[in-house]
Amino acid sequence: MTEQKISHLNSQGEVQMVDVSLKSITSRTAIASGKVLLNPTALETILKQKNPKGDLIATAKIAGIMGAKQTSSLIPLCHPLPLQKIAIDIHLNQENYCYEIFASTKTNAETGVEMEALTAVSIAALTLYDMLKAIDKSITITDIKLVSKTGGKSDYNRK
Repeated sequence: MTEQKISHLNSQGEVQMVDVSLKSITSRTAIASGKVLLNPTALETILKQKNPKGDLIATAKIAGIMGAKQTSSLIPLCHPLPLQKIAIDIHLNQENYCYEIFASTKTNAETGVEMEALTAVSIAALTLYDMLKAIDKSITITDIKLVSKTGGKSDYNRK
């Protein structure tokens, strides 16, 4: 296996923003996912639609979209990107007492949108936590990961 270079470090080992000015503008997509684990009481409250803070899913989706749009403000070396698409899907998995979150992002740019998809999932999960913490402080946010990406030098699909 060949040694990989960390792109955010210059030849002196100092932090740098990667220069993408010579890269071609291509269509790039990314999908990320994550889970919000609940206890049975929280699930029961959700199923009875008695959350005092309102529509969980709509609020978390909006938060995820807003988070993706702010990625370059949150992650120090991320490039600001023109996002053409951000979609958030949130499913309640009753059998496993969790919400499953998926975020997909798309741009036409010189660099990828993986961080935007991961940020969208993270912010949607944090929003679910915020809205449910009054009934379940033991909520666990877990398994945030890149599922796939297209465009640029290579495509990636998690197996």
